[in-house]
Amino acid sequence: MAKTITLDEALALVKDNYKIAVGDGTVEPQAFLSNLHKILDRDRGLSIWMCLTLRSYPFLEHREFGNNIRINSLFFSGPMRKAYDLLDTVSYAPTHLRKTAITICAGGDPDLFVGTCTPPNKDGKISLGLSDIYDREVMKRAKTVIMEVNPNMPFTYGDTIVDEADIDYYVPVDFPMVQDIPAPVNEKDKIIGGYISQFIKDGDNLQIGIGSIPNSVVGFLESKKDLGIHTELLGDGVAELAMKGVVNGSKKTLHKGKIVTSIVMGTNKVYDFVNNNPDVMVMDCSYCNAYETLAKNDNQVSINTSLEVDLTGQCCSESLGSKQYSGTGGQADTAIGAQMAKGGRAFIALYSTANVRTGNGDERKEISRIVPQLKPGATVSLMRNDVQYLVTEYGVVNLRGLSVAERAKAIISIAHPKFRDELTAKAKELGLIK
Repeated sequence: MAKTITLDEALALVKDNYKIAVGDGTVEPQAFLSNLHKILDRDRGLSIWMCLTLRSYPFLEHREFGNNIRINSLFFSGPMRKAYDLLDTVSYAPTHLRKTAITICAGGDPDLFVGTCTPPNKDGKISLGLSDIYDREVMKRAKTVIMEVNPNMPFTYGDTIVDEADIDYYVPVDFPMVQDIPAPVNEKDKIIGGYISQFIKDGDNLQIGIGSIPNSVVGFLESKKDLGIHTELLGDGVAELAMKGVVNGSKKTLHKGKIVTSIVMGTNKVYDFVNNNPDVMVMDCSYCNAYETLAKNDNQVSINTSLEVDLTGQCCSESLGSKQYSGTGGQADTAIGAQMAKGGRAFIALYSTANVRTGNGDERKEISRIVPQLKPGATVSLMRNDVQYLVTEYGVVNLRGLSVAERAKAIISIAHPKFRDELTAKAKELGLIK
């Protein structure tokens, strides 16, 4: 039986040179992280592993605290990007989402795992709630486990059900769930979403990423029937489709009738939907995003986005040159896994252009996101070998089976018209097109 302790007692359990891992995104231990700075008045040799940080905390905002702990992030978000610019101790840890638990434990098991859970039910079981990207697997390997017990955390099923015996300490808290408002959809999003929706058939099984482009796709799906969901992230839009009966999983070949995900992130709309809903399974990401799992889903469709694509099809979806912006996440996991499935398809979408600062005050210029070569230092999030459909507001091209020369011509065809001549000339200069 776990012992109930105070937050101060939990902080006192942190010893010098400890390796700490904390719950990700929607299951971050808010009380622990909000007060961690109180024990960071000096460098104690501590390190902490975080992922998709949705809130900011004092130790991320002030150098006198943050520079006293090494911060390893598996996925940069807004608060972590700001912390990276401010602190000397923040670094990105490259990994596929399905391998996050392996990555955290690679240099040794954590001394301490701190997460969030529901209160125990009548059977003595707790639920990890809205996310299990790596939580359950890291908990098993951590030497000590502290869980913040939050009565507002939705009770979910799947791999999130944990026995009280696996917890060492409880810290009672009462925080509202973080509200991640869906990104607004613009006209470009609607065009891209419309293109992708034409490839989605009744009975398909979907993985839909985050952002305005994926959100736009959801808006086109209300006329579809019998859709299934096997996705790394479940948001408001898919919950709405399920409540309308568009998503029912009746044609799924794996987990028929169930929605499968590893993290739930959105507003109370989706949180209320998943709470005590046995038709939603929150699973270890090592299972959810595994190639062999996705391959068992007939007609699995993967929809993700990118920041920059070169003329051979290499996708940089996580960095601006060498500067980390987000993370690899599950893009490669889901894109490759979907294409291994019978009838599977994978889409990478991006705007054809971006408006960037020139360095002269607020002056901006329009640049092409389709480029001859990726920026120096840019991360290849998805290899050209693994890209199938590429989509911009100027069309869709299927790169599967195309040579480098054919790929370059196809990709240029969906670039912004004003950049196509320049891209063609550069492709010839590079020897991509003869």
